[in-house]
Amino acid sequence: MTVSTDNLVSITEANQNFSKVAKLVDQNGSVVILKNNRPKYLVSKFEDNSPTGENELLRAVAKLILTEHINAFKELAK
Repeated sequence: MTVSTDNLVSITEANQNFSKVAKLVDQNGSVVILKNNRPKYLVSKFEDNSPTGENELLRAVAKLILTEHINAFKELAK
């Protein structure tokens, strides 16, 4: 992951001025918050990390389970 120095914010500054962090995220997509001069947290837009991929995986697993155990589900449905 490449991080621009423009996207680095100390945890103290983030605590005192979170609106600045939010603006940086809006402008640049993400911000790294430093704790003791080391990257500790990553703040990003929610929509950039939406769980659509997880939902697709869940659907695939559900389909596999239903396919493998269709007879048991039919019997339970009676």
